[in-house]
Amino acid sequence: MFRSKTALIAAFLGAGLVGQAAHAAGPEAVVTPLMEKSLDDYPGKEALMISVTYPPGSVDPVHRHNANAFIYVVEGSIVMQVRGGKEVTLTAGQTFYEGPNDVHTVGRNASQTQPAKFIVVMLKDKGAPVLVPAQ
Repeated sequence: MFRSKTALIAAFLGAGLVGQAAHAAGPEAVVTPLMEKSLDDYPGKEALMISVTYPPGSVDPVHRHNANAFIYVVEGSIVMQVRGGKEVTLTAGQTFYEGPNDVHTVGRNASQTQPAKFIVVMLKDKGAPVLVPAQ
């Protein structure tokens, strides 16, 4: 199903950039690959589904996905913002969208005491990196 779970997780974690930022800002997010599927009706495109768990106090570095990313909060509360957009706090059952040109400037657990979990579905170019560091 996956080329390599380890490679996928490493790609999502930005070759260690999330880990580096997380050590300075809080615990690292836990990323679990759920599904990867070529989209034959859309040549050159693929879908990727991952589960992300933010431990209490977890904060992501600024990044982009170069993909359409659809986020669904499963539990807890997360804070999200893309450059030029409003910061929003989302709870279980709420959604968020990042476009291929968006820079994800804020991504964090809203709680210092409770974990938060969300599912991300990305529609992206086949073989493209999952996460790209940004300024």
